[in-house]
Amino acid sequence: MSDHLKILILEDFEEDADLLKINLKRQGLLFESVVVDNRDDYVRQLVAFCPEVVLSDHQLPQFDSTEALQICREKTDNIPFILVTGTVSEEFAVLCIKQGADDYILKNNLTRLSSAIFSALNQREEERKRKEAEENLREQNKELTKLNGELDSFVYRVSHNLRAPLTSVLGLIQLSKLNGVSPAEIERYLGLMEQSIVKLDHTVRGILDYSQNTRKALESEEVVFDTVVDESIANFRYMEKFDTVSIRKEIDQTTAFHSDTLRLAFIFDNLISNAIKFSKKLTDEARFVRIAVKVAKEEAVIVLEDNGIGIEPEYIGKVFDMFFKMGESGAGLGLYIVRETVERLKGSIVLTSEPDKGTTITITLPNQLQESFEANQ
Repeated sequence: MSDHLKILILEDFEEDADLLKINLKRQGLLFESVVVDNRDDYVRQLVAFCPEVVLSDHQLPQFDSTEALQICREKTDNIPFILVTGTVSEEFAVLCIKQGADDYILKNNLTRLSSAIFSALNQREEERKRKEAEENLREQNKELTKLNGELDSFVYRVSHNLRAPLTSVLGLIQLSKLNGVSPAEIERYLGLMEQSIVKLDHTVRGILDYSQNTRKALESEEVVFDTVVDESIANFRYMEKFDTVSIRKEIDQTTAFHSDTLRLAFIFDNLISNAIKFSKKLTDEARFVRIAVKVAKEEAVIVLEDNGIGIEPEYIGKVFDMFFKMGESGAGLGLYIVRETVERLKGSIVLTSEPDKGTTITITLPNQLQESFEANQ
């Protein structure tokens, strides 16, 4: 509510409208007002003037307070509507309240007009706070339901993803201890153990990323995308297939950008890892991963494009689901973490893909200082 309350007065007698304004000033109310006396002007001023309160006479030449109340509810965000009229029956007054009027004041007794206005405004504010609290509660319940479902799935899948490679390694160790095992067989067992340990490492990394993204508060700092991307690329220099993929970096940043560097690292790490992992087998076509970032004043657009194996159409809607895996390797958390991270940063993500042609992921993130993060927590 502003210092000067905006009041729309629906009254066809100028003297009565002046009397209302005089009484409100005597009662210490700071306000600005517009007086209308017909339906068309009333409808127009509800939109143009944006009143915070409507004071309405009951009987007017073109229509009455019942219709005026209905129009008010249709055209405005439920602002207070107070009937100010001559002598009316108690039955009529009760009917007005039932139909949605906030109060009624008799013209021959305007002493409580300002208190009726403030009471109606306070009631509206309480209703707004209650609805806001209810909406917050619904969102929290929705988030808790989502988290509970994810937790059940998380516990089951993580226990499986941890136990399976460990069981495999233990079995291979037992085989290696058998008498008569040749050096060639032991070497093969070691290779299989390495594969199991790599799977285990992917799962543990995914769990750590998921935990940090979920629990750690957002922290805004100035981001130099050239550095963030270089650090992510360096993380995979010993990854299988890394040396066979040409990584093309296109960074266009001439303005300051603020975001959470840790979350950006999650995004780039998971996207680059997936692009390398699902690159095509060696052919005449050179494998590439293109990382493009264009920074504007309001947002940054990140594009990661590859010419890898692509994604079948029936799987595109599932790739961001928790534990969805395209192959045997990995924990199935990478793209899920990317999507959750982008959502926490109030951004958007779009994926397009064609089998045997490649995948393009486009992420748009807002430029956010710390106060923006704190306001969105």
